[in-house]
Amino acid sequence: MGLQQFEQRLERLVEGAFAKAFRGELQPIELGRRLTREMDLQRALSVRGLIAPNTFAVLLSQEDYERFGGFVEVLSRELVDAAREHARAEGYSFLGPVQVRIGWNEDLSRSTFVVSSEVVEGEEVPGGWVVLPDGRRVAIADEPVTIGRLPECDIPLGDANVSRRHAELHRDGGNVFVVDLDSTNGTRVNGTPVRQQRLTDGDLVTVGITTFRFESS
Repeated sequence: MGLQQFEQRLERLVEGAFAKAFRGELQPIELGRRLTREMDLQRALSVRGLIAPNTFAVLLSQEDYERFGGFVEVLSRELVDAAREHARAEGYSFLGPVQVRIGWNEDLSRSTFVVSSEVVEGEEVPGGWVVLPDGRRVAIADEPVTIGRLPECDIPLGDANVSRRHAELHRDGGNVFVVDLDSTNGTRVNGTPVRQQRLTDGDLVTVGITTFRFESS
């Protein structure tokens, strides 16, 4: 399921500005397949269950890297999502945030690439994280995380469709909830309007026209 969603998102993306990047032989879905296979090969059994690597290095040929151009950062984020979706499907756990770095190696020829991985432990946060559109991560721990246009909010936004104090994320035991603070335009989880909603790993929270991804610990 994760790779299917990954491929569908890429198909939508490459219909527009990135179409030229995919006229060569190497296709992004090949990277996704290799990355998830790397997770399967490098998984390890621990007291916490099956642990998969969470940090990946993808090396392309210089020609392919330059051909992808400005799509590299978008592709990296899509590969992160594909890894997380594959982990959910297979019952894998991570010991830290998932990261994918894409670079190039002059020894690689066109359409060849290398994927390596390792397990990198991250900070243990009881509630989890919210991942912002620019890739920044905000921890959800003991104190509520407020979202809104006011500068004093924990996540201040310049989105005109967001209320001054729009919503908050808070932890209750082992669960994280998003609560709408009587905002003008409402709060949505995976596209559905909510007043209060318990979040699960991978849920998308939208306020105004800004969308965040929730990652559980």
